[in-house]
Amino acid sequence: MTDGPLVVVTGAGRGLGLAMARRAGEDGFRVVVAEVDAERGEAAAEQLRGEGIDAHFVRCDVADPDSVTGLAESVRELGGLYGLVNNAALANGVGGKEFQDIDIETWDRLMTVNARGPWLVAKALHPHFGPVGRIVNIASDAALYGSPRLAHYIASKGAVIALTRAMARELGERGITVNALAPGLTECEATETVPQERHGLYAANRAISRPQQPDDLVGLAAFLLSEESRYLTGQVVAVNGGFTMH
Repeated sequence: MTDGPLVVVTGAGRGLGLAMARRAGEDGFRVVVAEVDAERGEAAAEQLRGEGIDAHFVRCDVADPDSVTGLAESVRELGGLYGLVNNAALANGVGGKEFQDIDIETWDRLMTVNARGPWLVAKALHPHFGPVGRIVNIASDAALYGSPRLAHYIASKGAVIALTRAMARELGERGITVNALAPGLTECEATETVPQERHGLYAANRAISRPQQPDDLVGLAAFLLSEESRYLTGQVVAVNGGFTMH
């Protein structure tokens, strides 16, 4: 166990979130695994503790304001908040319909989790940051590319990009940087139902053609949580093997 600063990772029960939580722990941070699925979240925290990481599980549904308030209370009790990775999102099985065929309930559900969720978590946790801090919002390169039959998902991740810039402006004077990572199609549990057509699109158009793995993103996430990124804020970095280039 450590007495290092605290990093909260939402949606850290599996996949990319778990990989980023593990790297934060390896870098000496205490880690909060914030996860809506209690069984999955506790198992992830237990796994990290078995690897020598000071990990704490807190159940959190980022769509539920009361649940987010509970997360903030747990963070206050743990103390020493330094970093937040807003990773929790709905991505599994969300594609396939053109924009005019998406029903309102599905649209609202994605916007509530993917766009309002990061804002709600940052809103609840920002009072607990110390004199410096790091916020990393997980967007998607789908919002940069304009992937078809994903309008609601793209809109929600585009909102995350805009939110990142707004928060960077408002939190800069407090020494808190806010940046966004825009991953490409990453092979993990959350993308298991993505149609083969999209996998083929990425494979054909990446500069680096091999499939993207969660570990391909953790190094940059670690940098954005580090002291070395202290003068970098309001930026969106696409990590997708060159699928999009800006």
